[in-house]
Amino acid sequence: MSDLESRPDEAVCEPAPGPGPVAELYPAREVPLGGVRGVFVERVLPQRDLPTVGAWCFFDHFGSPTVTRTDAPPDIDPHPHIGLQTVTWPFVGRIRHRDSVGSDVEIHPAQLNLMTSGRGVAHSEYYPTDAPAAHGLQLWIALPGNRAAIDPHFEQHRDLPVFTAPGARATILIGSMGEHTSPAAAYTPIIGADVEVSAGTATELPLDPGFEHALMLVEGDLTVAGVRLTPGPLLYLGTERTELRMTSEAGAHFLLIGGAPFEEELVMWWNFVGRSHEEIVAARADWENHDVTRFPDITGHTSDQRIPAPPLPGLHLKPRKRRLGASRS
Repeated sequence: MSDLESRPDEAVCEPAPGPGPVAELYPAREVPLGGVRGVFVERVLPQRDLPTVGAWCFFDHFGSPTVTRTDAPPDIDPHPHIGLQTVTWPFVGRIRHRDSVGSDVEIHPAQLNLMTSGRGVAHSEYYPTDAPAAHGLQLWIALPGNRAAIDPHFEQHRDLPVFTAPGARATILIGSMGEHTSPAAAYTPIIGADVEVSAGTATELPLDPGFEHALMLVEGDLTVAGVRLTPGPLLYLGTERTELRMTSEAGAHFLLIGGAPFEEELVMWWNFVGRSHEEIVAARADWENHDVTRFPDITGHTSDQRIPAPPLPGLHLKPRKRRLGASRS
């Protein structure tokens, strides 16, 4: 997945002190992918008042049954990334991933696919015509400053650790829960877990109190911190929680994300995560100038397939203040 908005807003993500435990709902918004192709996804991160959760800085739900203006994501031609990791986690369907480090693989459900862009990578995503309509999640993780310029790489993980609690099963995509740690490369203290809860369950999962956490319900019903959730919105839970207590009547499927509050200011624009306006401008210029030392060509694609970068806004990218509400639980 990519941010294909033709005029993307800048997002400068400033660190903020942890708010303690909160329970704040942030709505999903329908965002177009592919322009005139009329395909939409649900995006819950970044939010104007919540640009990051730990190092998680982008969260899309594609093929969501609650989106009325889409049935599947479009094929996405070669486009660039810097300063981030992309996490692709499909529930249904298959995706062909090709990138500038030589990967040419199919992405399948229940398989973690992690691309680390570092100083620069290009990739494409195509959807086989013989596969069912794709449904899943894609998220971005911001790389810390001391890893933002590492060499790009891609990894797949089919056998992920599972943490179990009464009535709950958490597949750990990245980071650790309890004694279980994902093999996925992580560059900040982080957690990402796909959680299934049985019907009629009251249970809990352990949380790191030094992390901030959030979750998005994919399907079913779930009550957390006094909030009864329906699929779609992001529930931000703040910091200082040692457990995630939850109940479900009909059963639930959700994604839990979290991490140490990110201590660096981030500038996000289009498909780039940087530290300054100037860094974003330089990355855009390198892509537009076809700088193959930073963004090598992808085998199997021609130069005219590359997605052009949108125009930069006519002003200097400025910080967006993080403002968290006062609701407590």
